[in-house]
Amino acid sequence: QVQLVESGGGSVQAGGSLRLSCAASGFSASGYCMGWFRQAPGKEREGVARITGGRTTTYADSVKGRFTISRDNAKNTLYLQMNSLKPEDTAMYYCAAKTTSYCLGEFSYWGQGTLVTVSS
Repeated sequence: QVQLVESGGGSVQAGGSLRLSCAASGFSASGYCMGWFRQAPGKEREGVARITGGRTTTYADSVKGRFTISRDNAKNTLYLQMNSLKPEDTAMYYCAAKTTSYCLGEFSYWGQGTLVTVSS
């Protein structure tokens, strides 16, 4: 059974940093596209960052230069380093995975989310 379990969320002041982790189990995530998404209260879910099986990364404009997505295939874990956090980054953050190396199309697997709250 495929599982994605996020951790690392919490409350931080504006300008602070957090690192989110997503531990995958039930399948080997190496070589597959994985991504981070977020959903703020009253808003639609949006893509934050993606990393292909070949480690090519893409970011939403709103987080470029502040967030870094990475993966440790040996640990089957995805990370999101978030620096210079802003109150508008407050959201539930979700990890997701595809069963393809490229990141086009819908994601097949989703975690339960971890909450990030940034205060001004």
